[in-house]
Amino acid sequence: MYRLCIFDLDGTLLNTINALTYTTNVTLSALGLGQIVPEQTKKMVGDGYKKQMERALMACGDKNLVHYEEALTLYMENFAKYCMKDVKPYDGIPQLLEYLKKKGIKIAVYSNKPHHQAVENIETIFGKDYFDCVRGEQAGTPKKPAPDGALIVCRELGMQPGDCLYLGDTNTDMKTGIAAGMDTVGVTWGFRDREELVALSPQYIVDYPSQVELIIEKADTGNEDLQ
Repeated sequence: MYRLCIFDLDGTLLNTINALTYTTNVTLSALGLGQIVPEQTKKMVGDGYKKQMERALMACGDKNLVHYEEALTLYMENFAKYCMKDVKPYDGIPQLLEYLKKKGIKIAVYSNKPHHQAVENIETIFGKDYFDCVRGEQAGTPKKPAPDGALIVCRELGMQPGDCLYLGDTNTDMKTGIAAGMDTVGVTWGFRDREELVALSPQYIVDYPSQVELIIEKADTGNEDLQ
């Protein structure tokens, strides 16, 4: 029986790819570099904005990362302006969240996105205090795939790892949930393909948010045989 669902943000709850791509391109343009497209962005994100910009710079010809430090500063300035550009929830996510709330299951967000922007994304789309906990990247806590942040969320909500279902769309998320000792769900509607998720052997892989409801129902009846 699950008592808490912890969701990744980008590519799991919200389609943020246009905001991430636009912010990256505004930053690259200011540095006199080329542009990237959303399909490239999908492969660059997931490990925090510093790694994202490192990958973007190298993809656009800055192999020695000459512009790295300047790019980080510019990116955060731009992201403060554009982090909500074209952001929307994936189809079926609002219905899944309402289902969980009606079941009395707590819902939380844990993201490698900077904390302020994670909160802005979630509160703008879902409203303030809709989630029981929202946690983005914070100083002193290792980023995913380290399990520390997921375990902090778990403790703050009075749960044990075994009470939790952890959902995400990347290999980073799969490693995080598994390392935290939580049953882990790979979602295929996000930024990465099914093969990447399968390679990490999460407990479940789902193609639609409604399939998470089936996982919850099967866990309630003691039948967790859904893959």
